[in-house]
Amino acid sequence: MGLDEKFASVRTSFYNKVGELFEKMAHGFGYPENPGMPTISDTLADASWVDSVPKRITFFPPDQRPETWFEMIFGPLPRVEPLPRYIYETKEEGFYNFYIENYNNIFFLPDRISEFIQIKLNICLDISVLEILREVLFIGLVFYSQMVIIRIALFWFIYINPYTFPWSYLTTAVDWTEDVLQGIVPSIFGVNITGSIFLGALGAIADSLNHLVFTMPFLPGEAERTKLLINNEMKDVLVFHYLPALWYKYPIPNDIREFWYFERPDILEYMKVAYSDLNLQLLPDLVIRQSQLLTHLYN
Repeated sequence: MGLDEKFASVRTSFYNKVGELFEKMAHGFGYPENPGMPTISDTLADASWVDSVPKRITFFPPDQRPETWFEMIFGPLPRVEPLPRYIYETKEEGFYNFYIENYNNIFFLPDRISEFIQIKLNICLDISVLEILREVLFIGLVFYSQMVIIRIALFWFIYINPYTFPWSYLTTAVDWTEDVLQGIVPSIFGVNITGSIFLGALGAIADSLNHLVFTMPFLPGEAERTKLLINNEMKDVLVFHYLPALWYKYPIPNDIREFWYFERPDILEYMKVAYSDLNLQLLPDLVIRQSQLLTHLYN
């Protein structure tokens, strides 16, 4: 009989006793009749859809799917798993429409922050900078979590002094979290669990980056909830279409207007016809200045 089998009954008894303890504590708070705290409706417009859509499942650490010999030997690099945006074009809705599958655990930047990024930082159609920043932050969190894991493992090697070179660099980078959390997180049976709590928090933050959706050139509040047939299955989606609100509230970015004028005149023509009543500035600044200069010379 193996050692695990000898202690199986003790382990099962311990689990049962802990479960009974928590159940007794829960009864003091009205369990199981008490449904918990009431939820607050808060969404893009209305949060009544939250309970009717599925939860997006991702994994942290990410799934290990090596694609090269290097990754097979040393392991694949951590990757963000962002929610894909499906871009489409129609004659009625225009050229910059997209939709995303709707889940109850995705989230967006606040409208004010999204507006600041698009107007002040001029990040509108090309969101590669935001994607890179998210990737860097994700990899940084994963790397730091590995440092925390190594630091926790050092506790079990009593012949290693973590405050000597080269381990001192690791302790300097990680031990400050224990100093902050030690007064907040209690020990369990004399075991310090601050490292495990902090590691779980890092994982939750890193995994949440998978569910952050960038909606440029639209604001998150412009999402329209509907259903589409995807792979022979009706799915709940959020659609961003027609004219972005910021293109009506502010001038359309000049680089976009230059792209329309010099490379995609079909989009420029569509915008002139579809939104002729809005008095939008559709020509690039260079063309407008040249036109004004010619008018001034002739006059």
